[in-house]
Amino acid sequence: MRLYLITLNPTDSVIDGFLPAAAALGWDVTVLTDQPGGYPDHEVIETDVRDPRALIDVIAAHHPPDVVFSNSDHLQAETALAAGYFGLPHKDWRACATAKNKALMRRRLRLAAVEPVRSVRLPPGSAAPPEALPYPVVIKPAMGVASEDVVLAADAAELTAAVRSIRKRRPDDVLVAEEYLEGPLHTLETLGDGETTAVIGGFRTTLGPLPHFVEERLDWHPDPPADHLRHVTAALAALGVGLGACHTEYVVTRDGPRIIEVNYRLIGDNCDFLLADLIGVPLHRQILRVHAGEPLPASLPEPPPGAEPYGTGRHTVDLHGAVVSIVADRPGVISAAPPVLTPSPAADGSTPAGDGIRLWHRPLRAVGERIEPVNTNRDYLGLVRVIGPDPTRVDSAIDAFRAAHPWVIE
Repeated sequence: MRLYLITLNPTDSVIDGFLPAAAALGWDVTVLTDQPGGYPDHEVIETDVRDPRALIDVIAAHHPPDVVFSNSDHLQAETALAAGYFGLPHKDWRACATAKNKALMRRRLRLAAVEPVRSVRLPPGSAAPPEALPYPVVIKPAMGVASEDVVLAADAAELTAAVRSIRKRRPDDVLVAEEYLEGPLHTLETLGDGETTAVIGGFRTTLGPLPHFVEERLDWHPDPPADHLRHVTAALAALGVGLGACHTEYVVTRDGPRIIEVNYRLIGDNCDFLLADLIGVPLHRQILRVHAGEPLPASLPEPPPGAEPYGTGRHTVDLHGAVVSIVADRPGVISAAPPVLTPSPAADGSTPAGDGIRLWHRPLRAVGERIEPVNTNRDYLGLVRVIGPDPTRVDSAIDAFRAAHPWVIE
């Protein structure tokens, strides 16, 4: 099997997830990227990966393809078009484009009568919405990622100021202004084979202080209520989401669940590895398999004790997990940082924290590096991933690790 893996910068999900998964499957891999220096020991072809015509041309001139796949937020439609050209399993490029563009997503969900969230598209050059919205209002780039330039505005003056500020950095971008959805923030993680879509879990998300929307922590929440499942899966169906992994964020408002955004790829920031461990599945391998045309299995491979069948969204294994993002709280130079930490190879898989805890730390910055916080997910210093028997012991392990291994900015 020949996998063409289409990507930009090397992410943990690619380097530690999909590339090892392809190796475990015995597949040959060709990486197509515009940043070729980050993939040692792999066949790499520098390509304009944002142009599907370039992807098609490069693939056609190289090894015959069996799977064409990307986990990048930015490359889903391009990858779908390239895979479709060669007659391979592929996502609907229209679903990819709609999910990526928040203005198109809102329009589609309104037209399908899934939810009535009010929003206004602001084309380049516009300074403020031409029609009234209920305040507070969230302003964001239609094609944005990582909470970049996502701001809450309390009134018309704040909204106008926020739009002007964003325009200085993004003069050519479409923006979206939409009503603020107040309530707990959740995710739903799904996986489809093009015929069946299975719910594989979800997380509760903790945000940093408003008016920004920096994700600081995600906690395992495998059993969303039935009304959450009905609403989110109806939204995904309306958007055309089917093949592959999808990471959906939604808020539980007083009027019920409402979609924040649909990321038509696997959840990131190390939560994909947490998810795989919690459900007991080689998740990255399973995602590659459905892109090779294999159907979803009727049950999870090697399900953990107590887990119910695949696709129910109810995994009752007695474990809790969380990923905590360590966020820089001031500008300066990093003078001390925790080391990379992975669980010890002890029989019980525990780390020195003991008590059935497994803890990982993935530094994203280095000692000597200067950081200037910009109130986005780009402010992360490191990621702490923990699995344990219950939330209390998980919290204790996180607190103990952070106390013993602080990030120091001077």
